[in-house]
Amino acid sequence: MEKATRKHLAEVAKKAAQTPFHGYVEGKESNLEPIIRFFPKWTLREADGLWCAAFVYYCCREAGFEIPIRPDACKTCHLAGCIAWEELAQGDVRIEYRKGDEDFAPEAGDIVIYDRVFENREHDHMGIVLQSAENTILAAEGNLNNASGIIERPRDEHIRCYIRIPDGYGQEGLTMDCPTSEGEAK
Repeated sequence: MEKATRKHLAEVAKKAAQTPFHGYVEGKESNLEPIIRFFPKWTLREADGLWCAAFVYYCCREAGFEIPIRPDACKTCHLAGCIAWEELAQGDVRIEYRKGDEDFAPEAGDIVIYDRVFENREHDHMGIVLQSAENTILAAEGNLNNASGIIERPRDEHIRCYIRIPDGYGQEGLTMDCPTSEGEAK
């Protein structure tokens, strides 16, 4: 198997965003089956309008990253939820975690979590960075009005954090026992 890379993740995310995937919109039946298949207890109706994190997970899997749906570092939920992605990044020292207000230059294939984009709450949306400029990012996202797409967003207070998964992560059984920040296995 070819090594999973962030560059490939960005390519997969761009293609997936352009498919487009969608929930129940404009009288169309949902085509989210490939995205939610990783979450067997979730139905198409339950996922409708709530699938941005599942889109990111789908893209990671399609790019070759082997991440379980509920890694040890995820305390509150599985990776169909934005907060679980932040827990994973904070709980595994191999993953680079950067707050949105830090001086950090995101790169293609980084994951971005937003606060207060659609609702007045934290962890309300996420996507995958395709390109970065000084004041904006171009991101592939799921669940933009219940469809996937590519959008340019300002690098502002709505960006909660960036997550940089290292190339090859999970391809050697590395995700089953995530080391804590102290370097001990959980």
